[in-house]
Amino acid sequence: MKFTAAGDAIIQKRIAEDFPGYDELIPFIAQGDARFFNLETTLNHVGEAWGGQFSGGTYIRMDPEVLEDLMGFGFNMTTANNNHAMDFSYEGLELTLEALESSGLVHSGLGRNLAEASAPRYLETKNGRVALIAVNTSFNPTCMAGEQSSRFPGRPGINGLRIESHLELPQEDLAIIQRIATQTNINAEKEITRKEGYFAELATDEAELGELKFKLGDVPRFVQALNEADMRRIQRAIYEAKLQADYIMISIHSHQLSGDAKENPADFLQEFAHRCIDMGAHAIVGHGPHLLRPIEVYKDCPIFYSLGDFILQLYQVEAAPEDFFAKHGMHHHDTVHDLLKHRSKGFTVGLMTDPRMFRSVIPCWETEDGKLKKLTLLPIEMKMAGKKGEMGLPRRSFNPEIATYLDAMCRPFGTQIHQNPDGTLSVTW
Repeated sequence: MKFTAAGDAIIQKRIAEDFPGYDELIPFIAQGDARFFNLETTLNHVGEAWGGQFSGGTYIRMDPEVLEDLMGFGFNMTTANNNHAMDFSYEGLELTLEALESSGLVHSGLGRNLAEASAPRYLETKNGRVALIAVNTSFNPTCMAGEQSSRFPGRPGINGLRIESHLELPQEDLAIIQRIATQTNINAEKEITRKEGYFAELATDEAELGELKFKLGDVPRFVQALNEADMRRIQRAIYEAKLQADYIMISIHSHQLSGDAKENPADFLQEFAHRCIDMGAHAIVGHGPHLLRPIEVYKDCPIFYSLGDFILQLYQVEAAPEDFFAKHGMHHHDTVHDLLKHRSKGFTVGLMTDPRMFRSVIPCWETEDGKLKKLTLLPIEMKMAGKKGEMGLPRRSFNPEIATYLDAMCRPFGTQIHQNPDGTLSVTW
């Protein structure tokens, strides 16, 4: 079987039918039996849904008809399970679901309850049946779908993987935190409710400072761990898909990082990817931080820690709810132009000013009995300037910097990137 995939499609306007990027990209994308992208927008018309109290950053929405333009690239699988899924609250999420269901795209990760959001979805191809399971680690807690019970309906939302974090400190530093908490009474209210039985007792080697949690450790470090209840739910989905499908693809939306560079995937993300493959998954397709991250091959299965962007149109937002304006000290009578200009400090900072966000790759990988045999990448770039209608849209790229940049981050993961005469890139492992 063959597979192709693209990263984040932050699409905020229709694409012209004769957009030259179609002719440049369609032949490569079309090689895949399964052809996936991450839909990073909600689908609803202006005024159909209210803005959520929280957003993924920018409040993102687009008319549902835009799916026709994205399907014009040849994609047949997607997810909208990302940090923007609830930008327009439950109504916006359900309208997005309805649009996806009408489109014919196989999609996973959103649902009217947790069982629906976490269920595998299946694509029928002439060469085999492909399962898609979509997971998200970067979301506001209100986005998580709720489980249906015998007496109550479930809650619409996403298939989330919660990340539990704490700081580890040596004993002398932990004692300082404990003393500060006692002297400031920052935990007083929580301690009262703890005595009333609402919270578990803290161990002697633990401390809290407001929402921050601390544990005893040998050296100072920030620890992020997978929620095991969520992992068990994902494991059940993979187990179910093993009976139903020839190939299992996991989509993972994750912004978290390790160290101090956006390119570095969080340690828990590598653990998650390896555990999914150990469970029976065949490929991990990551997206979220809006730039490329390393590619790893684990047990002959590809892991794309982030494919970066496919479409990036944050300056094409046409309308925004009052919450977005208020967040930046403005009012809805102001223009969106002024809002985005204010947020970006006069269009000088942010994703839309960083060339790394506009350079990406589309992978095509070939498998035999679920094992990776060949992996080729097509470099792409999105236009940062020029005609408004083409800004943020992808075109094929022959920029050698993409190969150099990606190769440097891949080598610690045991993979290497090689430039081919035709401008594509080969991956060896």
